[in-house]
Amino acid sequence: MLKSVLKDLVIEYNNELGVENNNPIVKYKNRGKFQASFRFGGEIFIFSMHTNVYEFDRSHNIWKTQYAKKGNHCTYSGIINIYNFLSDSFKYSRSQDLGYLVGRIFINNKNHYFVEGKRQMGYLYKDFGTNVIDKQALREVIEASLQYVLEFDLLVPQYDKIKIITVGHVQERNQNAMIKTGKRLGFQFNSDDVQGEEAIYTGH
Repeated sequence: MLKSVLKDLVIEYNNELGVENNNPIVKYKNRGKFQASFRFGGEIFIFSMHTNVYEFDRSHNIWKTQYAKKGNHCTYSGIINIYNFLSDSFKYSRSQDLGYLVGRIFINNKNHYFVEGKRQMGYLYKDFGTNVIDKQALREVIEASLQYVLEFDLLVPQYDKIKIITVGHVQERNQNAMIKTGKRLGFQFNSDDVQGEEAIYTGH
């Protein structure tokens, strides 16, 4: 379902935005059974689904909801992680560039879902026991992810981290492909992905 929504958005956006230098601004790529990418200009999103089903840690706020308290294994969920990278990181094979977790979608066996994230991602998707995942819901999540990411600019690499390079680096790659780059989105998950500020659960 997610891949179908991504394909539809590519067609819709390209019809509205046209092309740039004979290349479509928005592109979709199937990266295997459990992964897909969505490129929008200088941004690329990787949607990655885990093959396992997860239970929430007992400290998670989801256990405060009436839905979770009912039991019936309703909290066991699959996860789709949404990562953001710079398009040039893939174009120039800059394997050291940084990507950031924008949000993650939890879906249980009843197709009830919620989204863990910040700002637009965090406040649009509540009511785990009520919301049912469908194409419209996925579209809203994708567009909220895009809106969130476009608000952040590329940071200049710290001087001390790039002031010394080796001859091998120069010979192997050009200057653009050599420096680790990424955008600071101000969003990190505390336990499962990277260390940083705690993610916000958006349910009641």
